[in-house]
Amino acid sequence: MRVAVIGSGISGNAAAWALAQPMQPNPLKDVVLYEKRNRPGGHSHTIDIDYDGRALAVDVGFIVYNTLNYPNLVALFDHLGVKTIESDMSFGVSMARSKAKGRERSGARRLEWSGNSLNTIFAQRRNFFSPTFWQMIGGILRFNRRATADLEAGRLKDRSLGHYLRETGFKRTFIDWYLAPMGAAIWSTPHADILDFPAESFVRFFANHRLMHATSERPKWRTVAGGSRSYVSKITAPFQENIRLDSTVTAVHREGGKVHVVDQSGHHDVFDHVIFAAHTDQTLAMIKDTIPREHAVLSAIGYRANTIYLHRDPGLMPRDRKVWSAWNYIETPDAVQAKTGVCVSYHMNALQKIDDTCPLFVSLNPEHPPRADLTFAVTTFDHPQFDAKALNAQRALPDIQGEGNYWYCGAWCGHGFHEDGLKSGLEIAERLGAVVPWRAARSETEDQLEAAE
Repeated sequence: MRVAVIGSGISGNAAAWALAQPMQPNPLKDVVLYEKRNRPGGHSHTIDIDYDGRALAVDVGFIVYNTLNYPNLVALFDHLGVKTIESDMSFGVSMARSKAKGRERSGARRLEWSGNSLNTIFAQRRNFFSPTFWQMIGGILRFNRRATADLEAGRLKDRSLGHYLRETGFKRTFIDWYLAPMGAAIWSTPHADILDFPAESFVRFFANHRLMHATSERPKWRTVAGGSRSYVSKITAPFQENIRLDSTVTAVHREGGKVHVVDQSGHHDVFDHVIFAAHTDQTLAMIKDTIPREHAVLSAIGYRANTIYLHRDPGLMPRDRKVWSAWNYIETPDAVQAKTGVCVSYHMNALQKIDDTCPLFVSLNPEHPPRADLTFAVTTFDHPQFDAKALNAQRALPDIQGEGNYWYCGAWCGHGFHEDGLKSGLEIAERLGAVVPWRAARSETEDQLEAAE
């Protein structure tokens, strides 16, 4: 059996690894992975920089995971012997105070706070005496209680987050100063668009990640020592010789019970199965014989391009140094966000434990670029956007899996994160006969428990 995997992000790498890795009872050696870039890894992208004579390796895509919500990634790292270290997931906000009053003024006084401690919540001491700021805090406490109860009672179905918040009377201060910025930062989605998210999916994510719990009860976050490329090199090792870099797939079609794949050089190859581990819009462009059901699913997932700067310009961080957090939502005007996307600045010293003597930041979609002399690299990543149409497409996905030996995986199959991509890739590999060590062990344990009952 020959299998083509298109895309070497976490999903494609996971599928290829599961099919080809040496621990398999019958490892599939004839798996070919196509990658349009000159490196494998997708959003797992580590950049080497020279910081005043010091060599540093910095991640600009996938950076962190936690041990509660990423069970397959934890198991994979353990299996591969990937070294990880503790990270930090603190969150800060810097925005125009007038935002919550429904207007934007250039030069308006900034509102800045972070959730690290009481000192940083009230980093601007005037906020201690501000009724609107206390209104935001009260909204957080109320949302944590109310949304949890409504999720458990099934009252969040078939409505957007914005509709739910209006229906339940949450104030603009809470929405604009806390909830929308946090959601925008998590999903790399503009502030205004986050309210279009399905309420049930949004709240369930918050609940699963314990974002509605006290900070002491939240999961611990970790990062890959030496950068995410450390795990990419390990996961691709079993099929390294079969990775075709700089190979953009231009056409895929089914004929005579086989799958035909053509790349940009005109090279034509034939496989028994193809696993599409690319973004859905890219997959649609490749497939030349889509049937209506396939087109309906793949066309329902939208993507937004995010420009990413690796730099050392503190001008793209909150103005008050006390507010600096691992994740920093830097508000830009709605008109700018609609065009360029949400602005988030990551403090890489906190996230990857880089020496504080080398201040380093990764900024998504800033209103203006960092100073050229303080910029190390610029790249672009596309992120899936989730709305009701996208969730309906996810529900319909099982109906097209395996149709004519076409298979689909990616972070878009879940919430858009590394665990989602990994899980979907492993599941497709299992459908094709692969045995994933830790998933097989778990299944055997479950079978034994069921037999004992």
